[in-house]
Amino acid sequence: MSKLNARRICYIALLAAMYYVLNLLEIRTPGNLHVTFDALPVMVSALLVGPLDAALVAFFGELLNQIISPYGITATTLLWVMPPVIYAVIIGLTAKRQGKGTLECRPAACYVVCILAALVRTTANTAVIWLDSVIYGYYSFALVFGAAAIRFVTGIVAAVLVATVAMPLVKLLRRQNFMK
Repeated sequence: MSKLNARRICYIALLAAMYYVLNLLEIRTPGNLHVTFDALPVMVSALLVGPLDAALVAFFGELLNQIISPYGITATTLLWVMPPVIYAVIIGLTAKRQGKGTLECRPAACYVVCILAALVRTTANTAVIWLDSVIYGYYSFALVFGAAAIRFVTGIVAAVLVATVAMPLVKLLRRQNFMK
């Protein structure tokens, strides 16, 4: 898919909207942490099409999430969009490097890539929390780094759950010629 056509735009918009909806369906944990399945459309796009489309799905999905959230558009909105985009690029580049249809057919490799991407995403989120807290003057070591271990664990759990759903879903979509 080298050119931007109507089908591709609709595909990206649909998955970005799914990202937003799945972000709303969150599981809250102690310490104001949450587990969401917003990474599912990003991972499906990364495995099915590649890093560019996955990055666009993550960018527009998280941008929509940021704009509609109680915080709205702020000076750090684009910073908050970057961790999901990084996640998308890591999985998309790895899937592209493996060859079409091979990463989802190798569950162990897929889980490893998804967990590593989740760890990078969580690290980036922690950096954004730190930067946001410094910019807006609410920095506290306990706030930024106190729950980091829990954030990493919830990120890993979410990555495993999302990968478990994404692999058979992508296989099904490939069989149905979803993306020609």
